[in-house]
Amino acid sequence: MEVQATQNSSVTSSTTSYGKSKTKLADDWSSMALIHPLLIQEGGIFDSDNTRVATILEVSNPKELEQLQPENGVAENVVVDLLDWQVIPAENIVAAFQGSQKTVFAVSKSPVEAQALEHGLGGVVLKVEDVKAVLDLKDYFDRRDEVGNILSLTKAIVTGVQVAGMGDRVCVDLCSLMRPGEGLLVGSFARGLFLVHSECLESNYIASRPFRVNAGPVHAYVAVPGGKTCYLSELKAGKEVILVDQKGHQRTAIVGRVKIETRPLILVEAKRNADDQTLYGILVQNAETVALVCPQKENEVQKTAIPVTSLKVGDEIMLRLQGGARHTGIEIQEFIVEK
Repeated sequence: MEVQATQNSSVTSSTTSYGKSKTKLADDWSSMALIHPLLIQEGGIFDSDNTRVATILEVSNPKELEQLQPENGVAENVVVDLLDWQVIPAENIVAAFQGSQKTVFAVSKSPVEAQALEHGLGGVVLKVEDVKAVLDLKDYFDRRDEVGNILSLTKAIVTGVQVAGMGDRVCVDLCSLMRPGEGLLVGSFARGLFLVHSECLESNYIASRPFRVNAGPVHAYVAVPGGKTCYLSELKAGKEVILVDQKGHQRTAIVGRVKIETRPLILVEAKRNADDQTLYGILVQNAETVALVCPQKENEVQKTAIPVTSLKVGDEIMLRLQGGARHTGIEIQEFIVEK
């Protein structure tokens, strides 16, 4: 059960400045929108039928947290309010109620606290007055849930490989380690992104760097959470990107560092098949450590990626096809030509 409550004084006080009771105010809100208001009173949270749906337990210091134990009469849902929140692990709260068959929620005062607390808990109660904080937390959960979906990838055939001269390319160093088959979705055109492999594979030329993707030049698109793209040149420490593997499994990762350096480039072009009129392209550094992820094939020795220096016409690689028009990274319905 998801428990949501507001601590805004206009709701939790017995009367509002307009003279309405909080129950009347809740009824008014329910008549205007599809919501289920909950009322905070007498150390508990009650629904519109005045049924206690949760008990609020306040903790002001670590010692009280250690002594926190389920008590007789405590509701099925328990909301723990850490009055002096100092990065206390959520696991401590969970441990206090382990085996009690109760769902435990923690009160947070910002979206960042909520993200830290929600792991291992039944949920969080966001205690704020600014609606933007609620929208920010919703956006976080939407992006987190997105990674549970399988991303559709398409096989494509390389139609051209051409040395392209010098350009400013972007190395993306992440705060996560990547596995064989994983990489970033990058491309010159919004209509199709190539799966560029990380540097996690062993090489005779350089040590394995499983946190790095040598992604492409500054103008290229890269997939980010929320079904959006941004330019590689816009990435910086703290931003999130999407990691994808050969099967389309995706997860988010935080950028730790971006390195932009002038390097020789190579242009790779591909189509879905010989009859396809749509051309997809990507520019990447012309180096043995840069590779494109290829499809998995049954009854063959597993091949994860092909270095761009070994790439040839007819090779198969993986594409992510999507709408062609983008405005500030968001897909739009608009006529556009990219070439």
